[in-house]
Amino acid sequence: MTIRRMDNVLIVVDDLEAVIAFFVELGLELEGQGPLDWRGAERVIGLDDVRQDIAMLRVPDGPGRVELAKFHRPEAITPEPRDAPANTLGLRRIMFAVDDIEEVVARLLAHGAELVGEIVQYENVYRLCYVRGPEGIVVGLAEELD
Repeated sequence: MTIRRMDNVLIVVDDLEAVIAFFVELGLELEGQGPLDWRGAERVIGLDDVRQDIAMLRVPDGPGRVELAKFHRPEAITPEPRDAPANTLGLRRIMFAVDDIEEVVARLLAHGAELVGEIVQYENVYRLCYVRGPEGIVVGLAEELD
């Protein structure tokens, strides 16, 4: 038995439209969005009386997806601290490979994101950085050097 692929990563958000706009600006494509009406989801996630809206975004020409969920019921729980540092236990970021890290960072900053540290070069292999977007979501960007 082998893993076939990583299908998606789920991010629970409060402002669904702002987070969709952030990921679209990053370069993901909105596949669809709307209420999740499947009652089987409650059994999968272990919560009762769930009402949520979801959006699925995909990497263009790639297998990766980001799923966003806004819970109306039960209400989402805010972690503390909200903008946790990189050494906090748990999922800290999603990393995307990009063609031009400077151009992507400039577009995201114009959308209200902030650079977490700085753009740095790892040997002669990558230029890397972290960007914090809406709701404290951190994405890593990696530009492979030729």
